[in-house]
Amino acid sequence: MTSEREPQLYVNRWGDTSDPAPGLREARQDGCVCFDQSRPRPRVRVGFHAERQDTSAPGWRRLLELTDEAAADGREEFRPLVGLSSEERRQIVTLPRSIARLTAVKHLVLYGSNLVRIPPEVGAMTNLEEFTPYTSYRLHWFPYELTRCRKLARSTVSTRALFGNYKLRPPFPRLQSSPAPVTDLDPGHLDPRRWGATAIHRCSVCDRPIGQAGLHQMWISLRVATDVLPLLVNACSSACAAALPGGAQDYISTPHKGSLIDQPASDWD
Repeated sequence: MTSEREPQLYVNRWGDTSDPAPGLREARQDGCVCFDQSRPRPRVRVGFHAERQDTSAPGWRRLLELTDEAAADGREEFRPLVGLSSEERRQIVTLPRSIARLTAVKHLVLYGSNLVRIPPEVGAMTNLEEFTPYTSYRLHWFPYELTRCRKLARSTVSTRALFGNYKLRPPFPRLQSSPAPVTDLDPGHLDPRRWGATAIHRCSVCDRPIGQAGLHQMWISLRVATDVLPLLVNACSSACAAALPGGAQDYISTPHKGSLIDQPASDWD
C-alpha cells in the first residue's frame, strides 16, 4: 500500500492584506502617472506627490487610534490598514508621527497602501526587523531616517515604483540647488510638491533641529534590508551632508540633487 502524503500547507505572508479584486484595489488606491512602472521610457522630469493628509478624514482618525493601541499593547506586528475600509485606506497618504512610539514593532505591513510618503519618525522604530510596503505603487522614495532601524533585515518593496530603480531608471525629483535658509521657511508648513514633505523638523543625519545654517536636501540610493531604496536626506549643515556614505553599487555613486542626473544603464536597456 502507498500512503498518501499530507497536503502541504503554505503560510500566507500577507494575511488579509493581499490584493483584492481589481475593482476593489482601484477603490483603495489612487492612480499614479509619475512615470511608467511597466517599461522604460525616455527620461522625463518627475516631481513629488503634492497631496496633503486630510487630518479630518475618518480613515486618519482611525489610524491614529490604531497606532495608539499598538503602542499601548506593545505588539510586535503592526498591520494598520487591516483595520480600515477600502475608502478609509484611500484617505491615508502618510503615517502619523506617533509611529515613533512603536518601539516594540518588529514587522510593519503596509501592503497595497495609498501612501505617497512616510514620516522620518519611522527611524524611531528601533526594533523593526521586517518592512512590507509591497504594492504601494505611489510610494516612490523613503526618508533617510529609515537607516536608523539597525535591526531591519527583510523588506518587500515594489521596486519598479521607486525613483532610480535598477529596472527602469526613472529620474529623481529635482531638489533645491542651494541650502534654503530656515528664516525663509516655516518648517512645520511646507509645500510637499517642492520639499517632499509638509514638515521637516530635524536633521536626517545628526537628529538636531534644522538651524539657521539652512536645509540641505540630497538624494542617495542605499541598500536597506533586502532592497536598494531611494532615500531623501534633510541635513542641517554642509558637514552633515558631507558625512553621507557613497551610493549602492550599480546606482549613482554619490549623494545628488536629482533631476536628469546620469544614472547607470537600466537592466532593460
